[in-house]
Amino acid sequence: MTIPLATWMRDHDGIAHSRDLRTAGYTAHQIKKAVDAGHLERMRRSWLLTAQCSDARRAAAEVSGRVTCVTAAKELGLWSENTTETHLAVPATASRNAAPLRRLHWATGPVPVAKFTTADPILNVLYHVARCQELASALAIWESALRKGHVTLDQVRRTVWRSTAVGEVLERVGVLSDSGVETTFLRIMRSCGVQVRQQVVIDGHPVDALIGERLIVQLDGFEFHSKPEDRRRDMRQDARLALLGYTVLRFDYQQVMFDARYVQQTIVNAIAQGLHLAARR
Repeated sequence: MTIPLATWMRDHDGIAHSRDLRTAGYTAHQIKKAVDAGHLERMRRSWLLTAQCSDARRAAAEVSGRVTCVTAAKELGLWSENTTETHLAVPATASRNAAPLRRLHWATGPVPVAKFTTADPILNVLYHVARCQELASALAIWESALRKGHVTLDQVRRTVWRSTAVGEVLERVGVLSDSGVETTFLRIMRSCGVQVRQQVVIDGHPVDALIGERLIVQLDGFEFHSKPEDRRRDMRQDARLALLGYTVLRFDYQQVMFDARYVQQTIVNAIAQGLHLAARR
């Protein structure tokens, strides 16, 4: 016995091709009855949607494609920058003329996909991210996927990607940076030759970055440390580290992502003053 049509649609993100509905056991009469009652919307004759369906999934069905790249990353809760474009993976034979605010991806990712799915598998999402985005943003999304457990480091290393852009990401990707802010900070440090250790445990608590022996850098991500109690916790931690003899520099999302020169100059000036060195007795 099939489950109620409304339940099936909810479990499939509010969108399905009529062929998949028939395969699941629903008759043409049941589908028509749901459309007539306003529970389903028919699009392009063969696609059925509910009010639950996202704008991105609707756009994917319109072009016989799949939600991918940064749009899919945002839907999965991965680190992402704000964008007004919807990124869609489409067949190689699809039209090369994208509608406004839509970016089409014609390349084929490493994972085969069903004909009527509107969501790209995570490995394909990462493939398009690497080919589409600047290296820093691609790294941030890849490391977010690793941190959240959508993929493993071994899995991405064993995948046959056939992409130079993916290879560049793989050379740098790790599992210690749990946000795009940390990834971007490491890139800034590498650009000026500063060696950084991540997630070093000091006095029983990990710090985001340690430079030398005594210079600690703490990074506040876009979605974190926004509540007063979080801020007070950070201030207590900074004070505790200062009393242990460390210099603590704290940067927020806006500074790291949009004022790299300030972050770099602050760090190198601190190093020039010897704040990364252990105090001499």
